[in-house]
Parts: sequence; C-alpha cells; structure tokens
Amino acid sequence: MAPSTDSNVKDKNSQVSYKKDINTKTGRILQNKKHSNDIFDVIEYLQSEKDKEIIFATDACRRVFCQLFDRGDLYVGDLPQEEDLMSGDRGAEEKYRIFMRHRYNNCVELLLENMDHEAFQVKEASLCALMKFVAAEGRHPLQNLDLIEHYSFPRELLRTLVEHLLSTKEDMSLLISRFQEFLEMDDVRYYVMSSVRDNIYRVMGRNKKAVIPIYQNNVYTLLSTINVPSQGSKLKHFLVKQAYNPEEWKAAKLKEHKRAFEQMWLQFLKFKLPSSMYKKILVILHESIMPQMSDPSLLIDFLSAAYDIGGAISLLALNGLFILIHKHNLDYPDFYKKLYSLLDPSIFHVKYRARFFHLMNIFLSSTHLPAYLVAAFVKRFARLSLTAPPTALLILLPFVCNLIHRHPSCRVLIHRPSATEEPCDDPYVMEEEDPAQCHALESSLWEIKTLQKHYHPDVAKAAMKINEPLTEQEEDISEILELSTFELMERELKAERKTIPLEFDTATELLKSPREPSRCR
Repeated sequence: MAPSTDSNVKDKNSQVSYKKDINTKTGRILQNKKHSNDIFDVIEYLQSEKDKEIIFATDACRRVFCQLFDRGDLYVGDLPQEEDLMSGDRGAEEKYRIFMRHRYNNCVELLLENMDHEAFQVKEASLCALMKFVAAEGRHPLQNLDLIEHYSFPRELLRTLVEHLLSTKEDMSLLISRFQEFLEMDDVRYYVMSSVRDNIYRVMGRNKKAVIPIYQNNVYTLLSTINVPSQGSKLKHFLVKQAYNPEEWKAAKLKEHKRAFEQMWLQFLKFKLPSSMYKKILVILHESIMPQMSDPSLLIDFLSAAYDIGGAISLLALNGLFILIHKHNLDYPDFYKKLYSLLDPSIFHVKYRARFFHLMNIFLSSTHLPAYLVAAFVKRFARLSLTAPPTALLILLPFVCNLIHRHPSCRVLIHRPSATEEPCDDPYVMEEEDPAQCHALESSLWEIKTLQKHYHPDVAKAAMKINEPLTEQEEDISEILELSTFELMERELKAERKTIPLEFDTATELLKSPREPSRCR
C-alpha cells in the first residue's frame, strides 16, 4: 500500500520541526549567553536515531563552536571540573567559558563516536566538523603555550581522530579516502604520520604482534595516501598558520617530513602482515615508499622476511633488494642464487607473471654478469618451457633469445657440435640450486629445438628463430607480457586464412562411396 497523506504530512512536519528547533536554539546560543543551556538540546541531536537529524545537528555544532573559538568564549588552560563551578570566587564570564568548554568536549566525544556510525554520510559530516575544530583550535589554542613550545597545533584532537580512522573492527577505507583531502595540508600530514606511528606501536603491541587484518588494512589504506613533497620549497600549505618563526617549525621542514614518513612505514612493516598485504606493499615499494625515505636501506629486514615467504612475494621482495644493491650500495650476497631458486613451473601461472618477466629482464640486463650465471638462467628457462602454456612460451622464447643476444658467450648453447650427433645425457643438473654448479655451459638448448615441433604454430615459429642469425637489436617483449589465453584465441580466430578448394563425393552409406560398384549377386 502507498503511504497515506497523513503520514507524509507528519514526516514533512517532523523534518521542518527538527530543523527549525536546531536553527532557533543555535541562533539563541550565539545571540545571548543566557541561552547557553540550549546547547544541551543541540548536542542531544547528535545521538538521534535519524541520520538526517545527526547531520544537521553536526553542522549546527560546527557553526556554534567555531564562532565561540573566534570570540574567545571557550576557557583556555587546564579545565576545572564542572562540579567545582558553584564553589570558589570565579566570575560569571569565566564560569560561562568553562561551561562552554565542557560542552565543546562533549560535542567532540559524540562526533568521534559518530565516525563509527553505520551511515557514511554521518561519518563524513563528523569527520569534516572535527577537522574544522582542528583548524579552530590551531588558531585559538585551548592550552597556554609555555616558553619552549611556541607552535600551536591540536595534536591530541588529531591523534584521537586518527585512532578512530584506524578501526580494528570496521573497514574505514571509504572514510580514509575522504580524509585524503586534508592530507594535502603539510602540517596535518606531518602530525598524522606521527599519530599513525604511535597508534601502530600501541595497537600491535597490545595484541602481541598478532595479525589484525581489518586494522592493518585500514593502516595501509591511510599510509598509501600519504606522499611527501619532493622539495622543501613546496611546504607552504598549512591548516594552522604559525606567527612565531614559522621556518623553524618541524612541520615546515622537508627533512622532518621524510623522517616521520620513514618511521611510520618502518613501524608498520616491523610486524607480521597478512600475505595479501605483502604483495600490495611490495608492488608500490620502489615507486611510492623508497624515494620518500631518508635511508631506504632500513627496509632490508622487511624485504628479507618477505623473501622467505616464497612465491610471487619473494620475487617482488627481490625487486626491492635489487634497488638497494644498485642505488644504495647494499651488500646482499647470493642475490642471483636466490633469484635462480625462484624459477619453477608456477611462475607461468601466477598473477604477477608479466611483472616477473619485466623484473627478470632488469635483473639480467647487465652485460657484466658472468657467462655461467646467464647460461644457468637460459637453460633453466629452456627446461621449464617444455611444460609451459603457449601464452607463457610466446614471452619466454623471445626472452631467451634476448639473453643470448645480450651475452654472446652463451651462444655456445646453440652451436654446440655434440648436440647434433647421437643422443647423449644432458650434463645440466636441474635440481642444483647453485647456478655455478649446474653445468649449464656444458649443455645445449635442445628443449628449444623440441619446441619447433609444438602444436601451436606461433610457438613453433618463435622457436624457429633460434636457428636464424641473431638480430642487431633485441626483440621488444613489453607488448606481449600481458598476453592472455583469451587474447591468443581471439587473435587466431580473427586471422585471415586462404580458402582451399576441395572436391569430394558425399557418402550415402557408411564406408561406401556412390562410385563404388555394387557387388554381383
């Protein structure tokens, strides 16, 4: 049944009623201090069961308390207990400021609770109102600044806000994406990084370093949105303007930002993470994290732990280690030995197959690598190609040719005379984990010769190229790294084929042609 007209009228009147009530009381509070008790009714709406009432009351509270900040009507200093207002010799003005300061604290507590509300609109309104209070507290500090601390920033309020963003029970990624707007402010970003670092230490320490998937996902979501400017001259966007010697403020120094960024990430990475998160972090590590750190070599413990997990995570971890070795002079023995041990049939079926070959191409790009090492990788890839799917072979075969082109000393694997004579045992030891001991240079690429008889014509054609003289330039494999089975099938179906004329007689009986003479009876 459709709702009755009376019901619609009541809902409309109710909507007008709460808006009118809140607006009336808000105006009275700001116009005359004798109506200060009306703030109780406005704040009470923050606990309403109706989302629209909470959102409207949140905006009203924001307007009221921001104006009280500007007027100087909130008590500054250590706040006395509300029960002590009736005793003592405080004046009416001071009692009013203490009273409104308590109401402000009540409002902040409820807004923080509403950041955990079911409705996102309520969460968003609460977050925006709290950030307005952060700006207002920065302009008009609620604590007296001593002679040492000349810079005013409401760290405690921002710390509590960050604590609610990093919930241990609820996915806050949507609200964190809304919070990203405020991270454009340099001072907010700096103090958020410090708050996140302390929060990780407290929460993970309290849980005895156990994995907390929801919490750690919230932390990662927040951390991945933080970017430190590349130049100190760009640190000009502040939520709170400082009057006293602003250039000496830590939040205005690029060095301090990098230090806070580094400490925040290192604090997060020192604890055990969900396996899926290792992949997320390692994918962005070399582009989004390392360049913004003062000393990227401090990531060695995390990268070593990630490598020990195995699979695609190990490969991604080796990418970070490779950067530390080449750009930061890190001494990491057995790098290529560990890389060699990762080569098994699973590399052709993992999600990060394209990235695997891209990184492998980088790792083996140096022409100064010893011949035995490159030959070991070439031979290992050749042996794995015998069981690889066609999509992987179309990447692998040009990749092997590029390695041989890059390292001419490995051409002996193609032109070994003994390989064309009578069959013999392959001296290459597939099970050997040390590339220096696998005898790859004594072997040949008979596996590639075998693939010239592959059932897929593209694979057979690619394998035939090893018989031709190597070209002057390496083949670009970047376009085929993402090749999928579906794309390969589509390419085959769309390929043009010549029509071949055929002549045949239609059989009328099983195994009997109409031209076949009948038997004489």
